[in-house]
Amino acid sequence: MGVNTITHEVESQVSAARMFQALVVDSHNLIPKLIPQGIKSVELVQGDGGAGTIKQINFGEGTQSKHMKHRIDVLDIENFFCKYTLIEGAMLDDKLESIVYEIKFESSGGKCVIKSKSEYHTVGDFKLNEEEIKNGKERALKMYKVVETHLLENPTVYA
Repeated sequence: MGVNTITHEVESQVSAARMFQALVVDSHNLIPKLIPQGIKSVELVQGDGGAGTIKQINFGEGTQSKHMKHRIDVLDIENFFCKYTLIEGAMLDDKLESIVYEIKFESSGGKCVIKSKSEYHTVGDFKLNEEEIKNGKERALKMYKVVETHLLENPTVYA
């Protein structure tokens, strides 16, 4: 088994507390409302939203996959940090054992820096497809920007 790690940073005009609340804590409610064509719904399969919770993300029509499941491993609300593992979905095939994600929101003068890390645990000596990784990063960035725009347009949401 190999592990390929990819990191990414993006700046946001919104505070760390609000972005964390929107993208992590209440994402199962907010994201399907903001991006219904991509994410149809998010269900809590097990747990209450904290560590150990399993979320099923159901994708919209015309997407490559119908759903995926994440398990929340760590949820640190005070430090705006979340670690979760993809445990089921089309991305996990005979070449990927798991994908572990970490996301941290750091305050920066009323704004924030979102730092993410993805660990791709591969089977054998499988090499990741760089184009798929790039596409995944672009989808995440688009989601961050949609949420950021929503929060900027609605300054009392998660305030």
